[in-house]
Amino acid sequence: MENLIVVGVLLVLVGAAVLYIWKEKKKGTRCIGCPSAGHCTGKGCGNVKES
Repeated sequence: MENLIVVGVLLVLVGAAVLYIWKEKKKGTRCIGCPSAGHCTGKGCGNVKES
């Protein structure tokens, strides 16, 4: 029974992560999780253009 609970929790966590990534990509975010993702050039967080 404990194994089913652990598997269920893991499935919920993975599902939530996939849903978050899908929603962010749909918004057009290139670097998900980057603090400057709205201004990211897509070449890494070191190449941020200031507006």
